[in-house]
Amino acid sequence: MRKVIRDKYFEGERSLYGIEDAVLDSITFGYGESPLKETSGLDIKNTIFTYKYPLWYSNQINVVNSTFETMSRSGIWYTNDISIKNSNLQAPKLFRRCSKIELDHVFFSNAEETMWSCNQIKITNSQVNGDYFGKDSSDIYLENVDIIGNYVFDGANNIECHNCHFVSKDAFWNCENVKLVNCSLDGEYLAWNTNHIEFINCSIKSDQGLCYINDLKLENCQLLHTGLAFEKCSKIKAEITNEVDSIKNPISGKIHAHRIKTIIIDPEKVDPQATQIISDLPVFERIDHSDTNQEAK
Repeated sequence: MRKVIRDKYFEGERSLYGIEDAVLDSITFGYGESPLKETSGLDIKNTIFTYKYPLWYSNQINVVNSTFETMSRSGIWYTNDISIKNSNLQAPKLFRRCSKIELDHVFFSNAEETMWSCNQIKITNSQVNGDYFGKDSSDIYLENVDIIGNYVFDGANNIECHNCHFVSKDAFWNCENVKLVNCSLDGEYLAWNTNHIEFINCSIKSDQGLCYINDLKLENCQLLHTGLAFEKCSKIKAEITNEVDSIKNPISGKIHAHRIKTIIIDPEKVDPQATQIISDLPVFERIDHSDTNQEAK
């Protein structure tokens, strides 16, 4: 029979160190580091974590209806196979070097430097607030997730997002293999230095975004107030349904937009024939040299 611990208050370092195959219900972990270090097979319900490092080197952890308070920072590191549902995650740096993470209906109030160097991540129906979320992580699936915070998923790979909303400067930098479907993005300098990224039915607002990308696909997308796009991008396949402010020095591929205000091509930097650029309505201005005050970041 599984051990059940209910309606208890614990404090002090490593208060339930190494406990296995147990149910923790309506517990408060007060002052004291690492209360559940090196644990496994836990069902945690209606529990409050108030202090640092609650779940390190743990395995097979299920958490529901619980709270990680602000000082439970650096809370879940080196942990594998963890599920958290219907919970409030208030502390920064909460996940680090973990694998097989499943989150549903969670709220990150301060996700600064959270979910770093993790893999096999699934997040659904959740909200995330904080900079540098998901840095250097891999095998990520998001659905119905809102993220507000700069530099999201810097250096991450194998990312798939559905029905998500991002308000993030410099999102998806230095990434590999990214797919976004029915998503909206609002930020600056989107996806620089990324290899293979595709947007399907997305709305994108990005100041000088989508540059220095290899293998870029946009299908039935809007680029809102986006200027100097596609600089030094190669293997472009872009179908854009609205007016694009300006396009600058793409390397290769095909760009089709409803209207393009300005096309800037410097033949000393790119081959003008390598990219097919089609505008349904007349282009307002074409600049075939580098003499422009609108320079890259």
